[in-house]
Formats: sequence, structure tokens, C-alpha cells
Amino acid sequence: MWKDLWERHPGKLIGVMIGIFFGIIYLIVGFWDTFMFALIVLIGFYIGRKVDSKESMEIYTKVKLRLLRFLDRYR
Repeated sequence: MWKDLWERHPGKLIGVMIGIFFGIIYLIVGFWDTFMFALIVLIGFYIGRKVDSKESMEIYTKVKLRLLRFLDRYR
């Protein structure tokens, strides 16, 4: 039964598992902590996907420099 379900609907099952995972985190730590956790995971996934596809990292260095300059103003 599970094997057949996995073969026919893998995306839906993964989506449900992720939903249950984030639902449990939400219940334990709250909405904003869960939101920040998900945002950080998505940013990490996006950067990892760019690295895997060997795309240019020039944009990341520009963003990093701008962020550092912005943070230096408030030190």
C-alpha cells in the first residue's frame, strides 16, 4: 500500500511530511520562529541550487558587500 502510494504520489507525500514537520515546529516554538527557520532553509536551498548548477556567485558577493556596508553604519 505505502509503496504504491509513494510511486503514484511522491510529491504529495513529501509535501504532507514537510507540512507536518513545520506544523509541529509551529506548535512547539511559535509562528515567527518557524517563519524565520523556513526562510533561512529556503535561502540555503536557493544558494545551494545556484552552487550546484555552477552559476555565477557575483550577485552574492555584491549583496554581501552591500549588507556589510549597511551594518557598518549602525556600529
